[in-house]
Amino acid sequence: MKANAMNAPDPLSELDAILARARAAQARFEANGSQARYDLAAQAVGWAIMEPDRNRELAELAVQTTGLGNVADKITKNHRKTLGLLRDIQGVTTFGVIKDDEASGITEIARPMGVIGAIVPSTNPAATPANNIINALKCGNAIVVAPSPKGVASCERLLQFIHAEFAKIGEDPDLVQMIPAPGSKEKTQRLMETCDKVICTGSQNNVRRAQTCGTPAVAVGAGNVTVIVDETADLAAAAEKIRASKTFDNATSCSSENAVVVVDAVYNAFVAAMSQAGGALVDDEAGIVAKLWPDGHLNREVIAQDAAPMIAALDLQGRVPEGTEYIAVPTQGIGPDHPLSGEKLSRVLALYRASDFDAAVETTRALQLHQGAGHSVGIHSTDADRVMLLATTIPTSRIIVNQAHTFATGGAFTNGMPFSLSMGCGAWGGNVIDENLHWKHFLQTTKIVREIPAREPSLDDIFADYWSVAGS
Repeated sequence: MKANAMNAPDPLSELDAILARARAAQARFEANGSQARYDLAAQAVGWAIMEPDRNRELAELAVQTTGLGNVADKITKNHRKTLGLLRDIQGVTTFGVIKDDEASGITEIARPMGVIGAIVPSTNPAATPANNIINALKCGNAIVVAPSPKGVASCERLLQFIHAEFAKIGEDPDLVQMIPAPGSKEKTQRLMETCDKVICTGSQNNVRRAQTCGTPAVAVGAGNVTVIVDETADLAAAAEKIRASKTFDNATSCSSENAVVVVDAVYNAFVAAMSQAGGALVDDEAGIVAKLWPDGHLNREVIAQDAAPMIAALDLQGRVPEGTEYIAVPTQGIGPDHPLSGEKLSRVLALYRASDFDAAVETTRALQLHQGAGHSVGIHSTDADRVMLLATTIPTSRIIVNQAHTFATGGAFTNGMPFSLSMGCGAWGGNVIDENLHWKHFLQTTKIVREIPAREPSLDDIFADYWSVAGS
């Protein structure tokens, strides 16, 4: 046994060797690069996950090994998120000269970051790595993925599919690698410290580690989506969109609604519309909290489960109608002592009643300041002024208007948001970006700066308006 222990490879040395191969592959990729090559590599990854048989296998494997979500929705997510991303980057220049401005005398040349270290969650163990890999290759990088422990099997299978596609086009498999199993905090930390840029999606513990590892990092904040329904909303449409969004992939998305704030004037009518759309009102906050957090932690028999097991785990059989797809629990509490006001990762929705729209805004603001600041909120309303008020009052990066929130926040074919599985939350959420993670975050530029005719202003050009108010 001593001999075996002595001969076993050092886990960190094994990771260092992977990084070395990735760095060498990236140098070759860049030195012999072209836009056509970068695009072909990105497309290969897209087909590796989107080919229907492989997509289904990855979805089934993800649910089997993580116990989170459901197969049909993961198939949809793998397909649509990848297709949307490939649409977004099609025709985008990421090699050579990307801007040449005669007026400023500046020419910008696209340059890769180098080796990307991507920390990815168990909630999307195939879609998120694929998204990061496509963006990395599109911009000339190599990438090493660090999956969560439950996501290792899905990531391994995804990389096998990618390398099979690479073999068809003669691309270097060392451009796309992963931390060798079993994963560990030590390996992930070494990856973050030795790669050229960290992309981190997942637990806030991982986010904090990424932001303090010493390597440039883009990490994203926590979700806790709140949606307002006001008296001008189409209640039936709002209820159906909330149902579709809340139940998709069993609420694994950070963009899944966690609270709905309904204006009093339409509260009863909305509850009726919600019931018609599969949402059951369960007016038992104490009982649900006790079942959902039995030991102070979220109940694993409820997290990201289908409706039937969720209902059974919450002891709601016979207490909710047949066909119930999610439950809504009335509450007014917000903060650490009121767990329903936070992210629940389940088909459980907190339902707040507000006296009027201004009160709804205040409740939404309080919820966001408690958890999820900077991520996104939604509103179902036909009043454009109220949308603008929300956008200038709430600490959030996105206001999703009259849409199913989960589908809209990370990009949709019916809105202009970039397709992504990682949403930056700005300074509100402790992030360096307030936009959806996309290809620009995998690219840097070199600027050629030429001399141009002088453009020095006079003092009057700058201060005339100020002097007219304050005097000179």
